[in-house]
Amino acid sequence: MQMHCDDCTYYEYDEDDEAYYCGVNMDEDDYAKLMNNSHSECPYYRNNNEYEVVKHQM
Repeated sequence: MQMHCDDCTYYEYDEDDEAYYCGVNMDEDDYAKLMNNSHSECPYYRNNNEYEVVKHQM
């Protein structure tokens, strides 16, 4: 599975752990489906690039 977490809106930095985590509120079943499905991208991915978002609005 190809994930683009680095530029995702939900990819958040935790200062206490000094690490990045996915901030999507999902349960264990959703997480298991995401990890076991190797043919699609993350359904929760949201682009954090404002310029990319605006291009789709034009």
